[in-house]
Amino acid sequence: MFKHPKESQVTITQLMLPSHSNFSGKIHGGHILNLMDQIAFACASKHSQNYCVTASVNRVDFLNPIEVGELVTLKASVNYTGRTSMVIGLRVESENIQTGEVKHCNSSYFTMVAKDEHGKNVAVPGIILDSEQAVRRFARSIVRQQQARHRSTKFKANEFKMEEHLDVIKSHNAKIEL
Repeated sequence: MFKHPKESQVTITQLMLPSHSNFSGKIHGGHILNLMDQIAFACASKHSQNYCVTASVNRVDFLNPIEVGELVTLKASVNYTGRTSMVIGLRVESENIQTGEVKHCNSSYFTMVAKDEHGKNVAVPGIILDSEQAVRRFARSIVRQQQARHRSTKFKANEFKMEEHLDVIKSHNAKIEL
C-alpha cells in the first residue's frame, strides 16, 4: 500500500503566551520541541494509522527567536518511509500578528516508528513520490541515514583511535590533560 504525503500532512498554529517564555522573554526552545514532537506524532500516526513513537531527532537548529504574542505554525509531512519507520520533515515559522512578518525559525527531521497494540513494530505504507521535491526529500533522508550510521561507527569506543583526533582537538577551545 502507498499513500500520497499530502494525505497525512498536518499543520498547527498556536499563539505564543507568556507562560511559554524563558527567562529572557523569548519562547522556550523546550516548548517548541514539545510542539514539534506532537505534530510529528500526529503526522506519522495519520500516515501509518498506528500509534507511533519518536526514535530520533535529526538536528534542531533554532534559527530565529520567537516572541511572546507571535503565532507559531508547524508543518509536518512524511519525507521517507522505511519498513516500520518514517522520517517526518518539520518546518516551524513564526508570524508577528501586527506587522505580518513571517520568520523561518526551525526545520528538523523526526524519525518515527509505528507500533501495534502490543508495542511491536508494524509495517507502514510507503509514500508516493509525485514531485521532484518529494524525490529530493526521500533521497536526502537516505543520505542522512547513511551519514548517521557512519558517524556512529566511527566513534565506537572499541574502534576509536584517539591519536587521529588530537591535532584537530588542539585547535579548539579545549585542554588535553591525560
